[in-house]
Amino acid sequence: MAAIATAPGRGGIGVIRVSGRAAPDIAVTILGRCPSPRHATYIDFLDTDGSTIDRGIAIYFPAPHSYTGENILELQGHGGTAVLQRLLQRCLALGAKLAEPGEFTKRAYLNDKLDLAQAEAVADLIDASTDLAARSAMRSLSGEFSSHVHALRERLINLRMYVEACLDFPEEDIDFITEGGVIDKLESIRNELSLLSTTAKQGSILREGIQVVLIGQPNVGKSSLMNQLAGQDIAIVTAIAGTTRDTIRSEIQLEGVPIHVIDTAGLRETVDEVEIFGIQRTWRAAETAHIALILVDATHGITENEKSILARLSGVPQQIWIHNKIDLVNSSPEIREVDGKTHIFLSAKTGHGISLLKQHLLELAGWRAGTEGVFMARQRHLKALDGVSQSIENAKKNLNQAELLAEDLRLAQESLNEITGEFTSDDLLGEIFGRFCIGK
Repeated sequence: MAAIATAPGRGGIGVIRVSGRAAPDIAVTILGRCPSPRHATYIDFLDTDGSTIDRGIAIYFPAPHSYTGENILELQGHGGTAVLQRLLQRCLALGAKLAEPGEFTKRAYLNDKLDLAQAEAVADLIDASTDLAARSAMRSLSGEFSSHVHALRERLINLRMYVEACLDFPEEDIDFITEGGVIDKLESIRNELSLLSTTAKQGSILREGIQVVLIGQPNVGKSSLMNQLAGQDIAIVTAIAGTTRDTIRSEIQLEGVPIHVIDTAGLRETVDEVEIFGIQRTWRAAETAHIALILVDATHGITENEKSILARLSGVPQQIWIHNKIDLVNSSPEIREVDGKTHIFLSAKTGHGISLLKQHLLELAGWRAGTEGVFMARQRHLKALDGVSQSIENAKKNLNQAELLAEDLRLAQESLNEITGEFTSDDLLGEIFGRFCIGK
């Protein structure tokens, strides 16, 4: 298989990657010879008629000492679109198949060069939008997450072996639960699992970020708040009601956590067709948000209009009342809890109280400040860890029924196996690697 491994467009360097048994033969045809393994060779890349397509560096990695575990040929030439396409077509004409998205990394997984959690970390490292996310993805790629999973898995296997061995000798008049310290071992595994889950949840927040939508009537300061959170003038701010007619999106970073902020059109009755479309998009944005910031003018507080907005936001998990323009009423920034709802008083114009809002957003996201050693994790990892936790809890309830106890331990082990790929369906593999970029 072959593909362009560098990003599309004009660049200083472009890379063609070829992987498979035919890689050495393709090297001989295009280069005139197969380069020495793992040595950079400056050489001409030849077309069918012997003319030069490009001149660059060729590197050959013989199996199994390569990224995919197969023979790999990398051709590093100039990063022009036309020359890379021409060179790729030359490789395809020589029998290489065009690689699917993520196919190189999928082969690395299938050839035991990476486990599934490490393979996913490759895509996470490419997609990382913050420095902290990139470092966390690198920890997962280096196997830190997997090592924790394997250690927990070994403890489950050892406990399973003990319980199932005791099942084979039912005539022995021994309280094997007490003698083997099964209760203590289950509790120890549960505690270790809790720590792993906490760290994984932090990694999931880093990967996914949180969606925050700004909701409110016209001229309550949504665009001004957007600009304060982003740290730059992204949205147009005027005194004219209805200035924002479409959703405006910006990604900000709070302590390395990506926050996706969406400014929306002001909600009001209108006959303006364009504004109506903008309001419809406002409600659609609210449907997918994790947090809704409901802005009100501090000079008049919450009115019936704001209450009607709240009634339509029942599907948003978290809602925060933002009382903006405290500079007009000579109030100080503060956070209040009223009837189970958070109210933050601030000024988007002066910036007073913005730090309170940022800190509260991180708290709602579940982010723990100062977290060290976070590794990247995905929602499927969290789901698997929840499955392990449920099986462990069931095992504690079935201590007096050895057969059920053994089955609960087996289910816990299978849930852990799903994370690293010891047990994974083909459908899941297709979904995971189908989201990679071509050439990786």
